[in-house]
Amino acid sequence: MTDPLIRIAEALERLAPAPAAAPDFGSADAFVWHTAPDRLEPVKTVSRVDLALLRGIDRSRDTLLANTLQFARGFAANNALLWGARGMGKSSLVKAVHAEVIRQGQSLKLVELAREDLPSVGRLLNHLRNSGQRFVLFCDDLSFSHDDQHYKSLKAVLDGGIEGRPANVIFYATSNRRHLMPRDMIENERSTAINPSEAVEEKVSLSDRFGLWLGFHPCGQDEFLAMIEGYCAAYGVEISAADLRAEAIEWQATRGGRSGRVAWQYFTDLAGRRGIAL
Repeated sequence: MTDPLIRIAEALERLAPAPAAAPDFGSADAFVWHTAPDRLEPVKTVSRVDLALLRGIDRSRDTLLANTLQFARGFAANNALLWGARGMGKSSLVKAVHAEVIRQGQSLKLVELAREDLPSVGRLLNHLRNSGQRFVLFCDDLSFSHDDQHYKSLKAVLDGGIEGRPANVIFYATSNRRHLMPRDMIENERSTAINPSEAVEEKVSLSDRFGLWLGFHPCGQDEFLAMIEGYCAAYGVEISAADLRAEAIEWQATRGGRSGRVAWQYFTDLAGRRGIAL
């Protein structure tokens, strides 16, 4: 019969497993953080597009690339919030900039963190803090609802608490919202709280802790067509300018708007009709 003490010890181990060892950061350039149990899983192939194919966001591209290169070279750099219109390349830009920094000979790791896992960020930072590598911690589609307390965990990354943010970690986030929370929620708290300014300040000021705010706005028709032309040139898809213009405008009309995502979706359809694999 199994010793009762052994069974108790095994049960406690299942309830509170030992912290996972840090991975071999030399095995990949990108990782995804998971919890239950905590682990950093290497990503061998990152889904991304080339930096040169991102059109209509030149200022944001240049600013984020310069900031990231500064950080990779060991110099001062800011956390960045990429906010604005859906489908305009916010997350694509983060991944493309990371690839460009590596192409330029710098060592830099990209770690993706899900918004739902923000409460575990302290444990993740302990893994990264003790590494000799430099990391971009990336959270895509970041936003908070009325009763969401995850934003408090984010302060550990932006402000660092008593330990301070690790010098080898920088935080990039994307969001459709400039202040990371719905405008109607802000107005509701202002109108119902005993002290309206204090009720809103803690959450709204979270976005102020990002040193870089990079705005992404809906593209015009010329930019939309230029995006598609860039994809055609990069992948060798041949189509007349007149046909491309007519088809692309019809495609965006059926989608009810223009964006980089819509441009890529049209191009994917076009490439498929031409028998080209992407």
